[in-house]
Amino acid sequence: MEPITHPDLQTDHLEWNESYYFVFYDKKNSLGGMTRLGFKPNKEEGMSFFFLFLPNGSAAGYFREQKVKNYDKILKVGGVCHNYQFKSKLNYQFKGNMIFVQNPEDLPKVRELPKLISKTEKVNMDISFDPINETYEYSEHMTPESLAIGKRAGDKHWEQIAVLSGKIQIGDTEYLIENALGQRDHTYGIRDWTGVGDWLYYVVWFNKNLAINPAAIITDDGNLSTGGFLYKDGKNIPLKSIDVVDQQFREDGVFPISSELELIDDLGNNHTLKARVGPIIPIPFKDKEGNRSILVQSMGNFELDGIKEGYGSFETLRRVSK
Repeated sequence: MEPITHPDLQTDHLEWNESYYFVFYDKKNSLGGMTRLGFKPNKEEGMSFFFLFLPNGSAAGYFREQKVKNYDKILKVGGVCHNYQFKSKLNYQFKGNMIFVQNPEDLPKVRELPKLISKTEKVNMDISFDPINETYEYSEHMTPESLAIGKRAGDKHWEQIAVLSGKIQIGDTEYLIENALGQRDHTYGIRDWTGVGDWLYYVVWFNKNLAINPAAIITDDGNLSTGGFLYKDGKNIPLKSIDVVDQQFREDGVFPISSELELIDDLGNNHTLKARVGPIIPIPFKDKEGNRSILVQSMGNFELDGIKEGYGSFETLRRVSK
């Protein structure tokens, strides 16, 4: 496992941050979710979010920002805790109240329109993360050109897939999580949420022997920063190139509908990945100059080289007009 914290590498830039992301989907319960911790030591600031996509199509959300002077002892902000343990095993925990909405797209609107809240419920999550692959670090396999563009999303980026077990308690309803698949992401560097016009990041599982994790930043002039890997039969195979054949968005040009990628892995094999977005939770960002972007979190459906029933996260970041 990589070092969990990197305070010795930070610059004096206020936006230097260390980020920890966890995404999962339990097919048996039709329940998915994602949680992120982010720390900005130069601001002594920490943030967390936790989203749940529920079996009935609704969603739940939690967000917290607070003062954090030191994060090398425990990765925790509010009710979200990412507990790193020995031998690469991890434990993801949440304890707190979450806001529920019938339409996942309404989550960012609830402060201005509290009538959109269908209920507030106490939620407890305790999930063990048992890795099935070696940790994969993006930048070790990226070209200098991709690295230069990719610095907008951070300097280092680790990914790891795992089998999950545990439980999620929502009010009086308990979901047992058994043999579900999940993945963690760890990055550090300066992340420019509003400086990227088009970014995609998919975490896709088919089974315990097949998964894929492509990511790309597309600049305004059409240049690409690409990274990621194919996990097959126990091995991480770097993705050598990614060609975005098609991206479909709604009329707003921000909320995604579908995409198609052509991929070439490090062994020279060609792959086609087709993706279709599911329910969407949009996260808005705005910088000091008024630049705005929307990060979309969703659980999507995927097809790889004709192999169907892939599932996992479908994430995009799109710049919007002021």
